Amino acid sequence: MGQFTYLLVDGENIDATLGNSILGRRPQPEERPRWDRLLTFTQDTWGQDATGLFFLNASSGLPMSFVQALRALGYTPVPLSGSAEEKVVDIAIQRTLEALQQRTDDVMLVSHDGDFLEAVTPLLDGERRVGLIAFEEFRNSGFHQLVAQGMEFFDLEHDTRAFNTTLPRLRIIPIEEFDPAMFLQ
Repeated sequence: MGQFTYLLVDGENIDATLGNSILGRRPQPEERPRWDRLLTFTQDTWGQDATGLFFLNASSGLPMSFVQALRALGYTPVPLSGSAEEKVVDIAIQRTLEALQQRTDDVMLVSHDGDFLEAVTPLLDGERRVGLIAFEEFRNSGFHQLVAQGMEFFDLEHDTRAFNTTLPRLRIIPIEEFDPAMFLQ
């Protein structure tokens, strides 16, 4: 396995899924993931150093306070710009995944987006670990096949403990985790 991990964060996708699909509104600051916990989770889970690359669409400006906070947490912000028709974050993450094919580093992707399936698949070469962090019920169904090929999956809320609050999710409960007390009042 690789000696180093790259944590690639599709912040737009996570924020949109959280807001549109889980909360039904724009998330409050306290409802957003604690990004430092994702970096720590990645390092602890695979027992090696990790670099967090946080991809941002900066076409309409750079949110400096957020960028400074990311830097303070140990991330490398990747601000991108392009035309309104270009999905600059997706393009940059795809190019990064393709560039990582030439290296032996492990890769952890934070996104639900099926646009990355084609670029992730060649990384499942048995020489490195490849993981996906997402909300299980919202990850693109194409990732199910990749899990069968060796991709590791981690739930953004339950595995990484990235949130300070419990999100109002309806999730499939593995039987070994089922506790009837959660449903009995």
